[in-house]
Amino acid sequence: MVVRKSGVVAVCDLDNTTGSRITRDYLAGAEKSGSVVNVADDLPKSFVIYEENGKITVYLSQLSPATLLRRSRTRLGE
Repeated sequence: MVVRKSGVVAVCDLDNTTGSRITRDYLAGAEKSGSVVNVADDLPKSFVIYEENGKITVYLSQLSPATLLRRSRTRLGE
């Protein structure tokens, strides 16, 4: 899955953030509303909150946030 960098609101580590009740409630609400897309072939390590045209989508990824950052920089030639 490829998304525009300009639409990325947040990239979060699942292990570090799901300890928070607020984050768990947010993810549960997003899943209930159908806004979660699982693009992981394995257990997800991160989630990306993405906004496009006023619509929020949460992508679950098997890649770590550090890997996603590195790939975004590679694609842009940074």
